[in-house]
Amino acid sequence: MHPIFEDRRGLALYLLAWCCVGALLTIGLGGASGWTTATAFFVPLSVMYAFVALSAWYVCRAFPAATDARRWWNATAAHALAAVAAAAMWVGGAWLWAQSLDTLFPGMNAQPLFTSTRVLLAVVGILLFWLASAGHYVAIAVQASRDAEKRAIELTLLAREAELTALRAQVDPHFIFNSLHSISALTTTDPASARRMCLLLADFLRDTLRLGAHATIALADELALADRFLAIEQVRLGSRLHITRDTDADANGCLVPALMLQPLVENAVVHGVAQLIEGGTIALAARRHGGTLTITLENPCDPDRPQSRGAGLGLDLLRRRLAAQFGVVEAVHAAEDGGSFRVEVRIPALVA
Repeated sequence: MHPIFEDRRGLALYLLAWCCVGALLTIGLGGASGWTTATAFFVPLSVMYAFVALSAWYVCRAFPAATDARRWWNATAAHALAAVAAAAMWVGGAWLWAQSLDTLFPGMNAQPLFTSTRVLLAVVGILLFWLASAGHYVAIAVQASRDAEKRAIELTLLAREAELTALRAQVDPHFIFNSLHSISALTTTDPASARRMCLLLADFLRDTLRLGAHATIALADELALADRFLAIEQVRLGSRLHITRDTDADANGCLVPALMLQPLVENAVVHGVAQLIEGGTIALAARRHGGTLTITLENPCDPDRPQSRGAGLGLDLLRRRLAAQFGVVEAVHAAEDGGSFRVEVRIPALVA
């Protein structure tokens, strides 16, 4: 079936264009026969030819546009034959329509109008069919371009989804290993705390599996996950670890990638507070400004500490995840100044 029949609005516009063709034929060829006769003859005849011209689509599909000389000549010959056949059908239909008008409306004198314009109708019919063929080639090219663009977008989305899946697969064992390492450190010095830490870790993993199944979760749920992780670390660090939070209600409802804060709080603890004898405070804040959600995390750090691969791995994973999901390359900004490490994340403020 011709694709134009799938779009009622497009079909209506198409027929309206052919009514305009009929009006032009009326003005150009029918003045001597009277406007009423010319209008009654040419306008319905043009609408009829509109459906005949749709057959050009099938010819265009059978003979695609090509730069190869042989194919080009084959397509030209096919369109020439199709145009002659369509014009012959139009002239035959014009003869029948003139006979019908004179029968239904005696005195209309449509037959003399047909007789005087039949040669011109044949020529115009051929030209109009070729024009329809050119229009169909353009439409086919535009549709092919749209289909290619659609496939490219789908492939991009599939690649992005695959990248997100791979990145999340790297995030999950990253914090699990850190947590197990913390438990291991307590097993010999404080078995009771190690047991409590195991229970907290079990609760944390349960929530992680539940919420991690979603691509995005509310910031409030993400903060709750961060609180559970920090509670685990607080068993190990005791009074050395303090946490402050400053988030507004508008920010809590925004959607963020699951486990987005995990690498940030891990770095703040493992490579920040845990490296200081006196410990320190992790300050977490979230603000929504219009269409942007800004999350900041600040922690003290030892400026003379040895740099390790793990300190940058979490930030690198987060940058890649946000770039893949939101297309924001510079979403994560990290800076160290005077014994304080600050991370700022800016992403679109999406609400469910």
